[in-house]
Amino acid sequence: MGKNYFAHESCYIDEGTVIGDNTKIWHFSHIQKGAKIGQNCTLGQNVNVGNNVCIGNDVKVQNNVSLYEGVTLEDGVFCGPSCVFTNDLTPRANYPKGRENYKKTLVKKGATIGANATVVCGITIGAFAMIGAGAVVTKDVPDHALIVGVPGKAVGWVCECGGILDASGHCRNCGKSYELLDKNECGVM
Repeated sequence: MGKNYFAHESCYIDEGTVIGDNTKIWHFSHIQKGAKIGQNCTLGQNVNVGNNVCIGNDVKVQNNVSLYEGVTLEDGVFCGPSCVFTNDLTPRANYPKGRENYKKTLVKKGATIGANATVVCGITIGAFAMIGAGAVVTKDVPDHALIVGVPGKAVGWVCECGGILDASGHCRNCGKSYELLDKNECGVM
């Protein structure tokens, strides 16, 4: 069976990986055993995809991102340059816990993680949420939430297209309207 994806000659792709059609993997990246990458994805330079990581379709992972075991990215997720994921809340070099103790992190459909943001393990980032550049995410993020700062705090809501919603739940970018239900929930009208 032929390879239907592009991998730059400087990449390392371990045996036992699944890579979908039309995916592009750029310079100096490493895809580790058991990783699953969907169709139409782009992985930039120096991306590490750890053992058993699952990446959906149409995902974009920019340069210098490491996706450690325990991370799942659903369809349409965007990971900005040098954003950081973890999988152990209390790591020690001399006391490794092993993969069975890694905390799971789920990034739902269409979410964006900004450049240099840090995502602490064991949380879920909701669908179409937007994490600002440099934010540190320490707890679950609702769908469509806009998170900024250290530690990350919700400061508003974003549309599926990425536009920031006004106080009435309207997106000026695409015209879609949302019902702002309470401080923890935003629903499509």
